[in-house]
Amino acid sequence: MLIDDLLPGDVVHLAVGDQVPADGLFISGFSVLVDESSLTGESEPVDVNEGKPFLLSGTKVLDGSCQMLVTAVGMRTQWGKLMAALTEGGNDETPLQVKLNGVANIIGKIGLFFAVLTFIVLSQGLIGQKYHEGLLLSWSGDDVLEILNHFAVAVTIVVVAVPEGLPLAVTLSLAYAMKKMMNDKALVRQLAACETMGSSTVICSDKTGTLTTNRMTVVKACICGNTVEVNDLLIPSSLSPKIPGIAAQTLLESIFNNTGGEVVINQDGKPDILGTPTEAALLEFALSLDGKYKQKRQETKIVKVEPFNSTKKRMSVILELPGGGYRAHCKGASEIVLAACDKFIDDRGSIVPLDRKTADKFNGIIETFSSEALRTLCLAYKALEHGFNHEEIPLQGYTFIGIVGIKDPVRPGVRESVASCRSAGIAVKMVTGDNINTARAIARECGILTDGLAIEGAEFREKTPKELLELIPKIQVLARSSPLDKHTLVKHLRTTFNEVVAVTGDGTNDAPALREADIGLAMGIAGTEVAKESADVVILDDNFSTIVTVAKWGRSVYVNIQKFVQFQLTVNVVALLVNFSSACFTGDAPLTAVQLLWVNMIMDTLGALALATEPPNDNLMKKAPVGRTGKFITNVMWRNILGQSLYQFTVIWYLQTQGRYIFGLEGSQSDIVVNTIIFNTFVFCQVFNEVSSREMEEVNVLKGLSENSIFIGVLTGTIIFQFILVQFLGDFANTTPLTQQQWLLCVLFGFLGMPIAAAIKLIPVQPRKEDDKHTAS
Repeated sequence: MLIDDLLPGDVVHLAVGDQVPADGLFISGFSVLVDESSLTGESEPVDVNEGKPFLLSGTKVLDGSCQMLVTAVGMRTQWGKLMAALTEGGNDETPLQVKLNGVANIIGKIGLFFAVLTFIVLSQGLIGQKYHEGLLLSWSGDDVLEILNHFAVAVTIVVVAVPEGLPLAVTLSLAYAMKKMMNDKALVRQLAACETMGSSTVICSDKTGTLTTNRMTVVKACICGNTVEVNDLLIPSSLSPKIPGIAAQTLLESIFNNTGGEVVINQDGKPDILGTPTEAALLEFALSLDGKYKQKRQETKIVKVEPFNSTKKRMSVILELPGGGYRAHCKGASEIVLAACDKFIDDRGSIVPLDRKTADKFNGIIETFSSEALRTLCLAYKALEHGFNHEEIPLQGYTFIGIVGIKDPVRPGVRESVASCRSAGIAVKMVTGDNINTARAIARECGILTDGLAIEGAEFREKTPKELLELIPKIQVLARSSPLDKHTLVKHLRTTFNEVVAVTGDGTNDAPALREADIGLAMGIAGTEVAKESADVVILDDNFSTIVTVAKWGRSVYVNIQKFVQFQLTVNVVALLVNFSSACFTGDAPLTAVQLLWVNMIMDTLGALALATEPPNDNLMKKAPVGRTGKFITNVMWRNILGQSLYQFTVIWYLQTQGRYIFGLEGSQSDIVVNTIIFNTFVFCQVFNEVSSREMEEVNVLKGLSENSIFIGVLTGTIIFQFILVQFLGDFANTTPLTQQQWLLCVLFGFLGMPIAAAIKLIPVQPRKEDDKHTAS
């Protein structure tokens, strides 16, 4: 029967290796173990029985067989809903794009207004004269040429004012950041994602594989009454002296024989472990104790195996020993296996009776392990003195070997990275399919769960929109969550709370949330292809610490674009004021069309190249995030723009009115010399202002300048070309060669802008309200 023919009400037989074709209910069967990682992201298999009867489409049967009653097919299944969610959203403009569009529109309108005003002021003299002479309809070639010159100046003002270099600056900055992020183990799939991460206010992180290593490991063990922390590097040295030889051999025999896993040798001659995560953790622990898997398996013969099942909660095996006789080994739920023991191996290697006091001590150790979110397993054995005639495996009379505590350990550096996010004003929330106790413990270990809430997906789903409004800001951990819970949380954070949300994930189950988020971060090693396709950035080393690096680069991009806009607006304001005021008071514009276009080139292309490639610094992660509602042009930027514009305008207006007297100029050439000095001073003001724009708040703008070869190259190229333009291209640029004294004064006026800019930065400004809001949160 084809999967397409299934309908609700049909009964399907499932066996080991089958993929569940639809959502349904368990009717009958035995030892059914299902891998739900494709939906939940959790690698630990799930038992399905009468008590937990739900089978979901897309999951795989690992063990057992059963009959299932189909309840939902196609797009109505959990898998179908997951795929449907992938097609929603994901095409919104980034927060920066929205802000830049607004800035560009405002600048363009101001430029157009001044251009029209300048044209009217420049032309009104000629038109007025024609009107008074009664020659309004009689125009000579010279008159038309004069009007065209006025129109060219007006058009040039529009060209200078319209920030066509803004897209170039953004693209350059993003491309530069993208290349550098690749070196920091982050592959950017969507260019705009570079800056979006810099605005992020919330990170919703998956637990398994992102915060943790996604590799179950024995982290604590109690052998012969001694409890030790297990470290990969220190296992032999920390455990071997504390375990008597007989106990160590019995422990290895138990782990290597009583297992559903297997150790195989790969092509490189190294051992590979096959089996469930829990079995793999135990086998890895035994191998680290210098255990020889093949040798141990060959020493004994397995006579009977009783696989793990959810009723008995233990797995048992009967071994035939090489010298004759039989031995039973048992492992499983700690309380159950310990209750079946009446003896234990003490620290001298002797087998002694298990009294109430010792049993209470072991139960206390089990509780301690459990409180630390460790999955505990107890190991025990029993010597079958009367032989074994293929009867039932004994349930009582075992000798206690030890307890192991297994968990998926937190990745190194995660706690520090979460702390960095907190100091940067970015809230981190954990969303996981794991149980709430494990989620709480891992969240506390990572520093995510502080004074917030940890709730389960089932409770989250039952909340009304009004209750979610109060609940979502307090949630720090969402456990036992379905893919659609994560999608709902992200959607509410983005729309209702106006947060800029970054989502991390590795499984297909994370894909809808990755698509819905402002920026999706998929894991490169553990991530599925569906997750990577839905993400904007792929974290190549699967490390949460790399996400903090992405955020730092994102902020760097945002700040670099702000620096460029500050620099560009200063040029705009001065150019508009100079030409407009000159047109009003003298009837002529000192900066010609060619000169303004050269300034425009410095300002747009070269300025973008210089300021967009500034590398990030550590101070970026000490500031509050900008978020979705933060102003792009801040009060600090306005202070710098207006202060520097006032200085430059004062200098140029002074040169325009007093230039002839300062330099002792007379005759017909005095006008072109003064205009050349004004043009040269204006360009050098921009050159030194470009250096001042490297920092918006810091006085020391020369820090790290020697390391930025692109910046130095742009400044050098600008100065060289300016010299050529003034000294040798007079006919083209409408300039005349200047003397050494005049050059020196132009450079001095430009240089004075730097101490002026430093003094302006000392003027305190009111911080943005958005900063206060995010710092408080």
